[in-house]
Amino acid sequence: MEPQGTIVFTTVGLPHYGFDVFSVPVSPDVDDPAAQLTERRHTDGTSVNFNAQFVDEGDSIAFVSERTGSARIFRSSSRDRAPVPLPAFSDSLFHDRPTVRNGRVFFVSAHERPAEPFRSWCAVYSARLDSGETARLTPPGFADMSPAVSRSGELVAVASYGSASWKGDFHELATEVVVFRASDPSRRSVICSGGGWPAWAGESTLFFHRKANDGWWSIFRSDLTAELENAGGPDAARRITPAGLHAFTPAAAHDGKRIAVATRRKGSSYRQIEIFDLESDKFLPVTERINPSLHHYNPFFSPDSGHLGYHRFRGKSAPGDSIVPHLQPVRSPVSGLRMHRLHGTFPSFSPGGRFIAMNGDFLTSPGLMVIRSDGFKRWTLLKEPSAFYTAWSPTENGVIFSSIGPIFDSAKATVQIARVTFDPADLEGSRDEEVKTDMKVLTRADAGNNAFAACSPDGRYLVFRSGRSGHKNLYIVDAVEGETSGGGVRRLTEGEWIDTMPVWSPDGQLIAFSSNRHDPSNPDVFSIYLVRPDGTGLRRVHVAGPPGSAEVGRERLNHVCFSPDSRWLVFTANLGAVTAEPVSLPNHFQPYGDLYACRLDGTGLTRLTYNGYENGTPTWHSGDDIHSLGSLSLGPHVGEELRGQFDEPLWITCDI
Repeated sequence: MEPQGTIVFTTVGLPHYGFDVFSVPVSPDVDDPAAQLTERRHTDGTSVNFNAQFVDEGDSIAFVSERTGSARIFRSSSRDRAPVPLPAFSDSLFHDRPTVRNGRVFFVSAHERPAEPFRSWCAVYSARLDSGETARLTPPGFADMSPAVSRSGELVAVASYGSASWKGDFHELATEVVVFRASDPSRRSVICSGGGWPAWAGESTLFFHRKANDGWWSIFRSDLTAELENAGGPDAARRITPAGLHAFTPAAAHDGKRIAVATRRKGSSYRQIEIFDLESDKFLPVTERINPSLHHYNPFFSPDSGHLGYHRFRGKSAPGDSIVPHLQPVRSPVSGLRMHRLHGTFPSFSPGGRFIAMNGDFLTSPGLMVIRSDGFKRWTLLKEPSAFYTAWSPTENGVIFSSIGPIFDSAKATVQIARVTFDPADLEGSRDEEVKTDMKVLTRADAGNNAFAACSPDGRYLVFRSGRSGHKNLYIVDAVEGETSGGGVRRLTEGEWIDTMPVWSPDGQLIAFSSNRHDPSNPDVFSIYLVRPDGTGLRRVHVAGPPGSAEVGRERLNHVCFSPDSRWLVFTANLGAVTAEPVSLPNHFQPYGDLYACRLDGTGLTRLTYNGYENGTPTWHSGDDIHSLGSLSLGPHVGEELRGQFDEPLWITCDI
């Protein structure tokens, strides 16, 4: 039987973005720094809208939107009219970078599962606008992303991973720039062995980005012959933009004399769109003249190059969605499984499912909060942002366990397990009301890093991770009295490795956790393990491949959680590789984590989320007694003000 119930999880950053697509006229006034640029919005402010292209000489654009609960492609002629879905795959939960040429739309989809794990699901397809007939352009077994289509619609350039397995890279992807004819996609030519985000000028010139040897992301140019062979070989590309600034995601004017790029300059925290004149080798600022304190992403020109588009945060006072909802419905690939994105981290359901405990962002928002499971009310339990992880007692409506102290710290850092008690009757007040709590610390202050407590189904014990021995292993302690007056702690696992994020099965028979015990010297590989509460029966859940295989040795599986019937596991995994070029996105700690589910023996592996962001910290409930989640799609959203606060990738530095 397929997994059933409701999963609530976190997507890093995405709810904050509030992206809309804009454009400005750029000819001829853009050359005059005193000229006023008039910005026009093309999308309607609903959800997140990005990665657009002009469709024709008018105002119509093709773009990606999350408005249906997954990344789908649309066409919009005006921000005042509802966009129209473009032909694609109804069963795909991820689409990207649509381009319309000659009655066809070209795009990326990730609906076809590769034969092996650690390969991107992304491939390039086309669909006829009149009939909806689709065709796969990427060969079987290959992975392509970031497609660019020449003006004639005959040539397609992609950032391709080829048929190789993902190497774990995401700062700079090991992709090739590949060109093929839309009429004969099987004949592919490698234009450059390193690079991404190709852009056409005419039918024979390609621009793309990659990190140069001096550390600066730069734009390169490659000129092709009629046979689609690079005249100087696959690495004979010429660098266009200079050192001293980062330049990404190029777009080329139709005459090949100018390119538009997103830049990061020294002394600026914001990504801006600039035009680079290829004849004078000079930059012309565009978006900095309009919105100097906003990020702007992924430029594109109109067919006549008279307008330059991009996406950015729509602004706090702009028409459209202005609230980050506490909960958002997300499309699920499994019919009996409902999925909702949480504006918060580390959620856990109350015993009856009427409420969800969660943490904030660990920096500014409250440390411990509770929302009603329909997302329409929220209360603050701990105001200081020093708490992480939540575990609601299965037997007490007014008890939540959390970790108090710094997240992502050493084994010896002082982090303690706390029992937070409150009156459930107080969860009837108005939204954002602070609830009175009592907090009891259950671990000793000198016992190192104690975190990720999970409660046994009978409410008597906690299993948690502790660094008290110098290594992070698992321990069990009394859930009421703690280790000082409750008889101390009992060690569950022991070894010079990391055992972390344990969770108790609802039937009480097993504890699941993540560990690198199979490769203790490697902090980047984690797999799922199961053990009985008495310490016997330890075994690994082999998800990516059989025991001893190269694939299973590359697993990075975290945030494991049991299904309500204790038959399934849900977790964050790196199995689907990268879905979009991370340099084209805001910051993500690991922009490759998606949610997967499998049975306790590792079979039945099912991918649940598909996007270019990091999904994690799931919690799973049967859904029988929770508030009506159907109301989430009705009426106005309830949540926090949308501020558009997000960072550039932290691994991109100008200190070179």
